[in-house]
Amino acid sequence: MKLLVVSDIHANWPALHAIQEDADAVVCLGDIISYGPFPRECVAWVRERATHVIRGNHDTALSHGGDPGAAVHKHALALATLENHRRLLSVREMAWLGELPTNVRFRCDDYTFHAFHASPRDHLFSYRITPDLDDEGLKREVAEVRADIVLLGHTHLPMSRGAWTKVVLNPGSVGQPLDGDPRASYAVIEDGVAEIRRVEYDIEQAVAGTREMGLADDVADALIAVLRTGAPHLAGC
Repeated sequence: MKLLVVSDIHANWPALHAIQEDADAVVCLGDIISYGPFPRECVAWVRERATHVIRGNHDTALSHGGDPGAAVHKHALALATLENHRRLLSVREMAWLGELPTNVRFRCDDYTFHAFHASPRDHLFSYRITPDLDDEGLKREVAEVRADIVLLGHTHLPMSRGAWTKVVLNPGSVGQPLDGDPRASYAVIEDGVAEIRRVEYDIEQAVAGTREMGLADDVADALIAVLRTGAPHLAGC
């Protein structure tokens, strides 16, 4: 069985649409909305295609209220675009986001999966589990998880690493990569083997959509810089 794993779509429909994998099931690790110009298209795709979906910190901020807990250099961008998405999404769409779980455990073939948005210890907000985290730190973060494969998103940094007998997989971000590669990032898992993949997409379509959101010029410019470069420090603010 082939799983397609996506995360941090962030309302970037051109990036999501560019992923044309023939998969048996789809797992979405949250943050469908915020930052990008096409929240309705992305929510519709996930609702139609995904077998398992969890709620990210931005999905939570939109549907439950409160602060999205975005990284400091992206906080103003998140607040501005969340306000935009509140006007674009219907009450039913926001209610659907709000009812999503913050973690899900499931089996596929002979493997047990446990999916979180950020981390097992902090489902929504922790940025600790990154490619730079040392091996012992990674083991501590997932020590209590009883699964063969741990799925995580949130950091926008793709990663596939071993921790004891577990595999810890972050597919990276579909809609707003932050590892210096602006191509959409996702993962496929087949027969227990995880592979991170990248695909080029029409970034200028996402740029044009961002310009049409009615955001302040500095916010739009910062979002566009990230789309074009995949460089987090260009997010400004």
